Amino acid sequence: MGDSPTAITLRDLFRTAKAGGRFSCLTCYDATTARWLEKAGVEVLLVGDTAAEMILGHASTVHAPLDFMVMITAAVKRGAPSRVVMADMPFMSYQADDAEALRNAGRFMTEGNADCVKIEADRTFAPLVEKMARAGIPVVAHVGSRPQQAKMKGGYVSTGRSAETALRVLHDAAALEAAGASMILVEACPAEVTQMVVERATVPVIGCGAGAACHGQVVVLNDLLGLTHWQPAFAKPLAAVGTEIERAAKLWRERVRDGELGEHPYAIAPDELARLQQLAGHVS
Repeated sequence: MGDSPTAITLRDLFRTAKAGGRFSCLTCYDATTARWLEKAGVEVLLVGDTAAEMILGHASTVHAPLDFMVMITAAVKRGAPSRVVMADMPFMSYQADDAEALRNAGRFMTEGNADCVKIEADRTFAPLVEKMARAGIPVVAHVGSRPQQAKMKGGYVSTGRSAETALRVLHDAAALEAAGASMILVEACPAEVTQMVVERATVPVIGCGAGAACHGQVVVLNDLLGLTHWQPAFAKPLAAVGTEIERAAKLWRERVRDGELGEHPYAIAPDELARLQQLAGHVS
């Protein structure tokens, strides 16, 4: 067996960002995939609420159940124990009540073994972020486009394309960092706006369709692997895993149909087979 990969921590991400370096982040929903991403050296694995779409087949991220998210977060951490695992807090797991939000975040840290939690937030969530930070829960503040609010917008939309909305993104990021956010994630914003967030921030900034200025970049793994029928422009496939799955499945179907399964691996000794036939002959 090879040496275990070097463990990466939030402190390492801070050092990378401070030194002007870059780190990678991909969504992940299971232990097997996590093992391969760890082997590839991806620094951060986001257990995203996109699991509602990618795993459960829903049309929106709002359908990710809390218990399910905690469970798969733990699975990802078991698969990639040396990576920073970021748990996405699902819709209505933190919006209704601060005490409930703290308990749910605590579940991700204890049951899910997450290294940090992510919430979609604007500056009005600053008091909650402050309470989480005071409790010892590292928070990633997700600003810009917020998919959990897609129904209010009639679908997924970018933001920060006017001076007013861009200023709102800047103010949200600043307020949430001041409240104690450990990192900022900016989604679907113009590169110029994100650049201003990065210049003002003292914590690592992760981008998702937000330009190249960020310290980290995240996309949905299924998009990157060519497993989805449509991908956003910032997550063009780097592989065609979907077509490979289709090819392998068709080949398996043909082999089953033709009875070409290869050598059978399990054998019964001739004397045992004779005994079986004798015994079976006495069964009425």
